[in-house]
This record gives sequence, C-alpha cells and structure tokens, in this order.
Amino acid sequence: MSVLESGINIKKFKGKHFLTLLDFSSEEIKELIDFSLLLKKYQKEGVPHPFLSGKTLAMIFEKSSTRTRVSFEVGMTQLGGSALFLSSKDSQLGRGEPISDTAQVLSRYVDGIMIRTHGHEIITKLANYSTVPVINALTDDFHPCQAMADIMTILEVKGTFKGLKTVYVGDGNNVAHSLLIACAKVGIDVTIATPKGYEPKEWIVKEIESICEETGAKFTLTNDPIEAVLGADVIYTDVWTSMGYEEETAKRLEDFKAFQVNEALMSYAKEDYMFLHCLPAHRGEEVTVEVIDGANSHIFHQAENRLHVQKAILVALMSN
Repeated sequence: MSVLESGINIKKFKGKHFLTLLDFSSEEIKELIDFSLLLKKYQKEGVPHPFLSGKTLAMIFEKSSTRTRVSFEVGMTQLGGSALFLSSKDSQLGRGEPISDTAQVLSRYVDGIMIRTHGHEIITKLANYSTVPVINALTDDFHPCQAMADIMTILEVKGTFKGLKTVYVGDGNNVAHSLLIACAKVGIDVTIATPKGYEPKEWIVKEIESICEETGAKFTLTNDPIEAVLGADVIYTDVWTSMGYEEETAKRLEDFKAFQVNEALMSYAKEDYMFLHCLPAHRGEEVTVEVIDGANSHIFHQAENRLHVQKAILVALMSN
C-alpha cells in the first residue's frame, strides 16, 4: 500500500508546517481526519503502512509529557521511521543556543521537527528557519494535535459533525483555543464557559467568529456553565491550572469552583452526551470521578486517537 493509494492528497500539504489549525482549510482538516481513520483501521487490522520508511523525526521537549512523547515515538515506528528525543537539558537549547541555529542544524539531519514548548513565538521562529516540516506538539497558545484527536473522537462516536453542540467548560487556555477552532472549522457549534477573566484571548475569539461565518457554525462565549451546557452533545474540560501557572493554583481553585463538571451540571446536557478531557486530569477538581469514569466518558478513546491523527499529520508533511 502506497501513500498515493491511501486517498490523501499529499501535494496540498507539501511545504507546510503544522503550527495552528488556523493555517488549514476545513477541507484539509477533514481530509486529515479521514486519513487518520484509515491509518487506525490499518493498525487494528495489522496492515503494514511504512509510509515514512527511513525518515527521522526530532522531538524537542521543553515541557514534559506522557501522551505526546509516546504517541509520536510509537507513530514514527509504526510508519517505518524513527524518532529522536531531545529535552532542553540534553541539547544546546538549554545552554542558550538560538532557536534559529537549532532549526538550521536539525534541518540538515532530520526530515521533520516536533516541538512542545512555551511561547508560540518560539515555534514560529523555529519554523521560519527550518527547511523541514515543524509540528506543534503544544505551545502556550495552541494544542492543534490534541484538537485533531478531539474531533476525530467526536466523529467516531457521533457519526457526524453536523448538528452537534460542543461545550468547553473551564479555563480559556491553549486546549480550549484549538478545540474551538477545530470544531468551528468542521461546522460544529461551539460554546465556551469560563469564569470572568479567564476567557480565550480576544484575537483568537475574533478568528473563531470569522471561521463560523464561513462554515455556518455558531460560537457562544459565556460565564454561565449551566447556560453553556444546556442541550450539549459534547462536554470538554481541562485542568484549572495549566503548566506555568502553578503559583495561581489557590486563586484558581476558588475562581473555578462553580465550573466543576459534575453530575448536576451534566443533567442539563443531552442524555447521550460524551465527555472529553485531554488528560492528565485532577479527579475531584475540574471533573468528578462519576463523570470522568462514567459511561459517557471517552477520554481513553480520545487519548488513543492522538496516535492516529499524529501519524496522519506526519505522513502528510513528511512523505515523498
């Protein structure tokens, strides 16, 4: 089986980086999701798919991770390639080497670069100086690979994107940004409920509103979780204190206590709602055990899909 026979149009992805879903059309995102589903089918049926045989991915981690490292490393192995783990402590980045120099050096060694870092400007600069594809595995503003796994899971469970309402309850962080963009791109109505002062960045809200005008999706921003969840098909939350904000933990626990995803709040959603969380989760904090471990929870299904969507992205960007 060749990439050409798989159905994905590789040519349209050539020369692209994967920094934010704002850079991709609705059609491109849907095509990547379809390809992810095919790659998942191959894996489940034991069909070899070494589309990246001989290719190497450099993985730069300036923020720790379980799912990101394992899914990318396993994904490259299943695609016939290899992955190199580089932490800031183990590379010259930790000693102050300019990101531009790192980009130009790595571009001469590897076929792609994945980075999990802090400010989004870091990955933008890396991409500007790299001659190989750069993939955003998380920045302070975006988490596009996670969002791709999220909408893939929604499609598998609900069977469609049409007529759905997805609600994010909690902090308007990088996970929320990318989820809202992804849903709006594929035509899912999106609502976000946050405490006052924790809304998504204003410029990202404007981008989402613009996308909704194109796709016909509806976008709602509210500070009332009950209003938000009413009639929802999908409920999503994340930790209240993301990496880098640990000094705000006590304040956030107080500010977010009315935004816990629990059975009382879920009673306002549709009976067959699905619950999602990007993990790791703080059970009893942003979500109760009854919800996250309940029959409507798809968190491990969602986590598995990180592997499949990232394989699709890797092939689209790095395959010949």
